Amino acid sequence: MQTNQEWVLASNNAGKLKEFSELLAPKSITIKPQKEYGVDDAIEDGLSFIENAIIKARHASKATGLPALADDSGLEVDVLDGAPGIYSARYASMDGGEKSDRANLEKVLSEMQDAQNRTARFHCVLAFVRHALDPTPIIIQGTWEGSLLTEPRGEQGFGYDPIFWVEDHQCSAAELSKAQKNALSHRGQAVRQFVALVEDRF
Repeated sequence: MQTNQEWVLASNNAGKLKEFSELLAPKSITIKPQKEYGVDDAIEDGLSFIENAIIKARHASKATGLPALADDSGLEVDVLDGAPGIYSARYASMDGGEKSDRANLEKVLSEMQDAQNRTARFHCVLAFVRHALDPTPIIIQGTWEGSLLTEPRGEQGFGYDPIFWVEDHQCSAAELSKAQKNALSHRGQAVRQFVALVEDRF
């Protein structure tokens, strides 16, 4: 892989940018959020994580002329039939609520108030395009199995991390260190697979 490459991240999420930057730094890849190039958010009208990730990657690459990496990720709760799923980032606002991590988290807890089955997982799909018309996007998936707490715990992480219980460590995802989370998380798994796959391609 060539050194000192610049890619655009098809997201403005500070938490995601931090995780990607830490995971890709050893490969001498500088990744900047699309807002630094004046790129607006893509219209995510796909019906799956894969579709939305590709839509976002192509949109960012077309606007910047750079290789683009996008992820579409979210929480899948079994008792909620896979919700919030692809709508994880805007789950509360879909019903007119506030668009924030806290509001999303509280909505899930409210919907699961009487649930006995609390199994859930984080799912991440990465899509990488060399250019906007790349006919063969690289697609990688990562999954992190767990269950949901009845109330938030921890101050680290973002999104649904405070209610995601990590059985092997007996804590929430928001109580893990950065290194622990990167080693375990859906996004960490996907990025490591991605880096290994493209090692000799650039």
